Amino acid sequence: MATIVGGIAVSHTPTIGFALDAHKQDDPAWAPIFATFEPVKRWLREQKPDVIVYVYNDHVTSFFFDHYSAFALGIGERYEVADEGGGARALPAIGGDTQLAQHIARSLVADEFDMAFFQDKPLDHGFFSPMSALLDHDAQGWPVRVVPLQVGVLQFPIPSARRCFRLGQALRRAVESYPEDLRVVVMATGGLSHQVHGERAGFNNVPWDHQFMDAIANDPEALAELTHAEYAELGGLEGAEVIMWLIMRGALASSVKKVHSGYYLPSMTGIGTLVLENTAAALPGEAQARHRAHMARQLDGAQTLTGTYPFDVATSVKAYRLNKYLHELIDASHRRAFLEDPESTFEAAGLSEEERDLVRRRDWRGLIHYGVIFFMLEKLGAVVGTSNLHIYAAMRGEALEDFLKTRNTQVLYSVTGDTKEADSWSEADKQD
Repeated sequence: MATIVGGIAVSHTPTIGFALDAHKQDDPAWAPIFATFEPVKRWLREQKPDVIVYVYNDHVTSFFFDHYSAFALGIGERYEVADEGGGARALPAIGGDTQLAQHIARSLVADEFDMAFFQDKPLDHGFFSPMSALLDHDAQGWPVRVVPLQVGVLQFPIPSARRCFRLGQALRRAVESYPEDLRVVVMATGGLSHQVHGERAGFNNVPWDHQFMDAIANDPEALAELTHAEYAELGGLEGAEVIMWLIMRGALASSVKKVHSGYYLPSMTGIGTLVLENTAAALPGEAQARHRAHMARQLDGAQTLTGTYPFDVATSVKAYRLNKYLHELIDASHRRAFLEDPESTFEAAGLSEEERDLVRRRDWRGLIHYGVIFFMLEKLGAVVGTSNLHIYAAMRGEALEDFLKTRNTQVLYSVTGDTKEADSWSEADKQD
């Protein structure tokens, strides 16, 4: 079974990455940052985690307000460094643990956390500023895999401190029920006290920072009771992102061993570091097996439905590249390029030969079996002039005429915006 060996809490600021990249580790103004990071680095080297579940918030870099989620779990294979406006930092991408992420996804939703899931999004300084200072890395990569958990704390309403603590408890159930032997660290970032907007910009509260760091280790239940307004009053509005530390704390046992605590206030943000070793022991019995059964309950039996293929997070990861390619058909320039020179668009998208062949042959059933969600098929159909009904019939292995006989009305339609397309639909030239 997977084991949570401990938790880390650390502030994130652009300051950290800037000082590291500018080689200012020994500069008197910056050195205290790296001094408080050193015990955390040492602990990570000693513990040798396989995976870090990393709780952070994006700073309106990869996540914008056109679709803003409370909790978004990364389920992808790798994560690049985000460009936040002045060019991306010269850091390697970091690999994701897709299998653990998929297990966590199923577990959290089974525990009634309505998660969003993401792939192919670069991570900004909320992730990479502490990671680059705490983990040994080189141009070839990093010593661990990650499962990033992005928390939407910038646009109110946001999750309560209590909700974050409960999510951490659910995260513990998810990790501990994972059947593979993994050493897992849960790391949370954000804060400490700071405010970066309005006339209160520059606000800090050093006594509160120390009180909060003590309470996160020893009395997290009390912190879970505080409101967003109370966090804002005590630590600044942006400092209220420290509720993410409660996700890390909820993932640990009620009693923990404090290995390290450090603090430094260089400029705008109180920079704290905290390492808590988990004291939980694996319990005997079938609790983990029962939890895995609980996770599987909602889809249990669906696998016996002939010709039915639930589109789950595992399928989404497997067929992400092809689904993304087909999704981009909503863009007029991509549609034109596809119709004029499909092979060039296949190459540009990096499609495998199997994926290209499925698209070339309009193998509607094969595309579903591969992992393409149906709503990409109807986009492809609209572009190549194939109605939804032709696609349905092909998936059933029937002639269009036979399939239409099973419908109450024998009509053809698609999602195309050009209804004149219907005049060209015919069974003879659309059955692929």
